[in-house]
Amino acid sequence: MSNALTIGQMAAATGVSTHTLRYYEQAGLIRAVARTEAGHRLYSGADRDWLLFLMRLKATGMPIAGMQAFAELRARGDATVHERREMLAAHRDAVLAQIEQLRTNLEAIDEKIVYYAALEADMTGTNDNPQTVKDSPWKTRMHTLKPTATHEDGTS
Repeated sequence: MSNALTIGQMAAATGVSTHTLRYYEQAGLIRAVARTEAGHRLYSGADRDWLLFLMRLKATGMPIAGMQAFAELRARGDATVHERREMLAAHRDAVLAQIEQLRTNLEAIDEKIVYYAALEADMTGTNDNPQTVKDSPWKTRMHTLKPTATHEDGTS
């Protein structure tokens, strides 16, 4: 393995701690890696690419159990390609739903920013529109939002 990475090099190359690398190996997310005669781990470029893909799954909200299931399917080889594709398609759908929820929440935040800017202008007398700004319910698709905060949480 001429391009092998030590655990420290792998950690630096991926932004994952050495502790996490050991944990991922123990949890079955990373296959058993090659070792030197002294027992030090040696990671290949393929190991690095796989770990970076796992980090994408993690960053997009896939739980460890889902990552483990995917890793197990991968370890079983080409016979599981269909299952892996279906698993990733389902995860993609979940990520798209999260993105839509974030967009909806961002629209609501943007509306509040506009509201507070107008309120500030009213309070300082710099508002060109003499009509009083009133706090009204957000007009974004609130019916699709999952309740995440209440007035008591300081959402006004």
